[in-house]
Amino acid sequence: MDIFETKGVKPMLISEQQKAFNSSDWIYEIKLDGIRCIAYLDENGTDLRNKRDKKMLPCVPELKDINRQIKKKCILDGELFVLRNGMTDFYEIQRRALMTDPFKIQLASKKYPASFVAYDIIYDSGKMTTDLPLMERKKILQDTVVENNFISITRYVEENGIALFEAAKAQNLEGIVAKKIDSKYYFDKRTKNWVKCKVMATDDCVICGYIRKANNMTSLVLGQYDAGRLIYKGHVTLGVSLRVLNDYGYNVIQSAPFENVPSGNENAVWIEPKLVCIVESMPTEKESFRQPVFKGIRDDKLPHECVVTK
Repeated sequence: MDIFETKGVKPMLISEQQKAFNSSDWIYEIKLDGIRCIAYLDENGTDLRNKRDKKMLPCVPELKDINRQIKKKCILDGELFVLRNGMTDFYEIQRRALMTDPFKIQLASKKYPASFVAYDIIYDSGKMTTDLPLMERKKILQDTVVENNFISITRYVEENGIALFEAAKAQNLEGIVAKKIDSKYYFDKRTKNWVKCKVMATDDCVICGYIRKANNMTSLVLGQYDAGRLIYKGHVTLGVSLRVLNDYGYNVIQSAPFENVPSGNENAVWIEPKLVCIVESMPTEKESFRQPVFKGIRDDKLPHECVVTK
């Protein structure tokens, strides 16, 4: 069946790599702090969906006409983001993704309008492009999109990954993504052909509880899965607000969801392990987080997908 009609595309995944590198066999792109989305575009309209196939257009109605910027029927892989003070703001786009009130959505869209940046094309005028080398897909993408304030094409540099990484670091950006120039596109697969080199390490964790602290501070109790068992991963306090949990909703439970609970959690309020969050920290060889910062809730990932990295 035609995937344009069936939808449900699961994008290619990106592997982790801490250290930036140079190579003539790779291109390098800035990593944006947004929501990965698939855009289905033709003369009849725009359909934006996240990795869990949730329709995003109701949250970002300002993007309803980006199909008019496309020269032919296509499916694009890219990032939905919001700029705030000249920087991509993950919390702002996640907050928008939660909104249901049309009036509030309209206000937010005027204050911080969303944009979609495409970095790959996987369907072109009825034909799949996934078996083509990356640079051929980039050429088709370039010939397909007419850029404006709401849709654009990601820029890349060749060979000089270290220089781009250092530039990203200087601008307090998340890092870069390196892609092999001959790489094909594999749905829902993580290969070594696409890797991210990040200034800060990020982990996806399950929120298992919270602890109220002095000065109206709150710490979240975190967990990840290891061989099917939820294990304790520590706390995050910086960037945390109970308002975020309230926005998403949570259920209090009577006991910890871990088999073993380390000391320091005696005053925790345990919650059903249903919410996934992003935690940013300084890179470390240890299992615990170093200077962790709460980056936001992500609703495009399930709790059991948050696994301990070996």
